[in-house]
Amino acid sequence: MTAGVDLGQPQAQAIRSDEDVVRVRQLVRMVAVAVKLSLVDQTKVVTAASELARNTLVYGGGGTVEVGTVDNGTRRGVRIVFADCGPGIADLDLALTDGYTTGGGLGLGLSGARRLVDEFDIQTAVGEGTRITVTKWSR
Repeated sequence: MTAGVDLGQPQAQAIRSDEDVVRVRQLVRMVAVAVKLSLVDQTKVVTAASELARNTLVYGGGGTVEVGTVDNGTRRGVRIVFADCGPGIADLDLALTDGYTTGGGLGLGLSGARRLVDEFDIQTAVGEGTRITVTKWSR
């Protein structure tokens, strides 16, 4: 147990409210500190997680997140999996384009989050929801 987080198992969190988005940020920060990410990388992964948690809430109608650690033998990292059963993303290429938004925001959510992490995978199907997995590795 490090910083109040069991690094042996991914930590699950429901995303159903603005307060849950804050809790996701806090959980990701604790895990990022525990795996010794630099302050800059902590900030990047927390920002990405915040954007993706908000998207899960607003566009996916809520969902879940699992925050865990990964180890490739030479370095450790944080892996975060967001999942919802919302409407899915009809045009993924368009949704990943800088400046594209359906919510009146800056349109930097998905594309911005993708730039802030080292690995970004998205699986989505219209009517079935979206699953996004991101990883940030220590340097």
